[in-house]
Amino acid sequence: MRASIGRGLVLAAAAGLALLPAGAAAADTVAPTPSPGAVTVTKAGTSFITAAQISAGQPVAVGASVGDYLYWSFPAQAGQVHDVAVTVTFPADRKRAGDSTWSVDVFDGLRRRQACTAGAQTPAVAATATRVDLGCTLRAVRSWAEPWSGDPLPGTYYVRLSVAELADRDLGMPVEVDLLVSLLGDEGAPADDGTLKTPLVPPVKAGTILDEQALSPTSAQEDSEDGSWFDGVSFTGWIPDLSSRWIWTTAGGILAAVAGVVGFAMTRRPRVR
Repeated sequence: MRASIGRGLVLAAAAGLALLPAGAAAADTVAPTPSPGAVTVTKAGTSFITAAQISAGQPVAVGASVGDYLYWSFPAQAGQVHDVAVTVTFPADRKRAGDSTWSVDVFDGLRRRQACTAGAQTPAVAATATRVDLGCTLRAVRSWAEPWSGDPLPGTYYVRLSVAELADRDLGMPVEVDLLVSLLGDEGAPADDGTLKTPLVPPVKAGTILDEQALSPTSAQEDSEDGSWFDGVSFTGWIPDLSSRWIWTTAGGILAAVAGVVGFAMTRRPRVR
């Protein structure tokens, strides 16, 4: 009897120790909250160029339609780790025709899709559900990386919310979208082998003319090296590059001229004296 009681106490203690880390982890997990005093953003873009600009800790609440592509952009610096949380709420007075699959994607300044280390990036939603929660925890931003690696670098990041699979009858249904980009950690610039000279922030104002400061500092040097100079005058742009198109065009013109002269000589009538 005592042995069975002691064994029961040992098993209970072991079960309590096994559940303790999970409880502690659940207690440490806190839902992301907006920054105090942050202004709520009530708009979203429809492309990379028109993406609405937000910052970490700034809440977003917009009304949209099912099937729309929604874009937001936020800045990120080296050493930072960001988490994107999205909630889509469906209208309670309307029934959906079928299940759907939603997707949240994050792109860097070069518009390369970034991998998520945690979060429901493409959850499936039943037709009876009233909401869907999406999330994506990004990797720590590096200060330098190889061009082929695809690692996150400092600059502008884009968030895109879309629906991947949807019943045709549900297209255009109004929904409420809540988004929040949280800063999970900031370790500063890591000790990499190099640093990124310029953040990956592409120009987003379509149709505007870039000034000299926006141009690459090496563009003028490359133009001067590529151009041919004679007596201080540059002929860049005057003489076309001798590509294969120009060679074949010139050769065809010469052959056509020779054929015309030969044909005229063979077909002309002799003069009668």
